[in-house]
Amino acid sequence: MDVQLLDLERKGYIDEPIDPELDLVDEINRLKKEKNAVILAHYYQEPEIQDIADYIGDSLGLSQQAARTPADMIVFAGVHFMAETAKILSPQKKVLLPDLKAGCSLADSCPPHLFAKFREQYPEHVAITYVNCTAELKALSDIVCTSSNAVQIVESLPRDQQIIFGPDKNLGEYVQRRTGRDLVLWNGACMVHEIFSQERIDALRREYPDAKFIAHPECEEHILAQADYIGSTSGLLNFTKQSTADTFIVATESGIIHQMQKASPDKRFIPAPPNNACACNDCPYMKLNTLEKLYNCMRFELPEVDLSAEVIERARRPIERMLEISERLGL
Repeated sequence: MDVQLLDLERKGYIDEPIDPELDLVDEINRLKKEKNAVILAHYYQEPEIQDIADYIGDSLGLSQQAARTPADMIVFAGVHFMAETAKILSPQKKVLLPDLKAGCSLADSCPPHLFAKFREQYPEHVAITYVNCTAELKALSDIVCTSSNAVQIVESLPRDQQIIFGPDKNLGEYVQRRTGRDLVLWNGACMVHEIFSQERIDALRREYPDAKFIAHPECEEHILAQADYIGSTSGLLNFTKQSTADTFIVATESGIIHQMQKASPDKRFIPAPPNNACACNDCPYMKLNTLEKLYNCMRFELPEVDLSAEVIERARRPIERMLEISERLGL
């Protein structure tokens, strides 16, 4: 490579200077064709990244979509565990992440070596893990679930089957309430979904009494208890499309509002406020990805997310089991 790559190991991304007059959108589209690449963007990415992506959606759905495409290269504008999931489902393809430091507070809250010891305390339990976790944690699991199918996955198991659920305790508690099952919960959580302000949400609801309050099940119970609708990011988006309401207070990462506004331009979407000085709730990890990093990532085909064949094989099994259950249940 004839251009020096600056501080990749330290920064986690290619810090090669970019001509300020370069049209990044045109260049990224050119690189997509030249390298037979596909760009995946999670709903929580910046609008300019969502708008240039080939596919936008939830983490697992994006990885499944990538596996079906003939692309040789997957560029995942999301966080690290999402790129890992894409690699698990498409091991033959090169998977890139614009910034390797785009991690996840929820995934970080469950170190695999500690979860392995946790599992040893419950040898008769089936371990169900939320897809928002590392590849190594998936490899320690029996079944993976998503926020949209977690309830059904748990209900698909015999009533007397004991279950460990991790890493998200809030999603686990939501599943417990919905199913009546007694789950052993790992004490993990997403920082974005744990700092919504009850007081500020109440104030918004008084200001907009006809607004629908919608929330992701990673939120805490006291937030979910007042929600008009609870669902995954895709579920929240679909609800706003189908609802006759014209105003929504949205309790999840604010990036989803870009797609909500595009789908329903005549409706109003208000991000549920956190208990800090910010006006909305943003994931700092998701926002590490930028158009500049995306361009350099595709240009130099770095940073690459790779996994050992053993981890890929072990992590794929619980995902496949989830897909088998979902197909059987018609989800």
